[in-house]
Amino acid sequence: MFTFSPGLRVAHLTVALAVALCSTRLLAFEAQVRDQTGAPVEDAVVYAVPIDGQLPPTRPASAMIMQKNKMFMPLVTVVQKGASVDFPNHDDIAHDVYSFSDPQRFELKLYRGASQPIRFDKTGLEVIGCNIHDAMIAYLLVVDTPYFAKTGHDGIATLPDLPSGRYRVLAWNYRQHDLEARSEQTILMPAAVPVTFSLQLGPR
Repeated sequence: MFTFSPGLRVAHLTVALAVALCSTRLLAFEAQVRDQTGAPVEDAVVYAVPIDGQLPPTRPASAMIMQKNKMFMPLVTVVQKGASVDFPNHDDIAHDVYSFSDPQRFELKLYRGASQPIRFDKTGLEVIGCNIHDAMIAYLLVVDTPYFAKTGHDGIATLPDLPSGRYRVLAWNYRQHDLEARSEQTILMPAAVPVTFSLQLGPR
């Protein structure tokens, strides 16, 4: 009669645990975003939407767009639908922050210091300005997924925690001629990386 030794039981449990972890592991996805000349695009937003529509039950992370030296920082922000965004004013002068964009119009009248957070419950692009300083502008993209990232100087965006499955992956940048346009690909995770997107951009 064959019996399992304690060591063999531990080995079987270890293998079973490893298999379970592999079946649910999170994977890194990398995208390259380039313009029509092949140059890398900075501040492009890349986001992945599960084709089966299943999203993790996570609370959208808040974000901050501050005002400093009569500029919005950062220039481009991306958040998940339902997130709150703060607009602190670090200048020694007052600003009036507003957006006339759909899906959500708002205005934070002249103020210094802290602001009332704005919650964004609809997806889409918000172009944000200051009623006092016309040169101030920022872009807030609200997406219906927690899987998103921005590109750096090298034009690369990395989504570090993307579960296995099929996704629509979209890329966007504020310099596009059509601000509502998206470059889109369908991928199956795990995917060969990087995936390359090409955007038609205007001048800075």
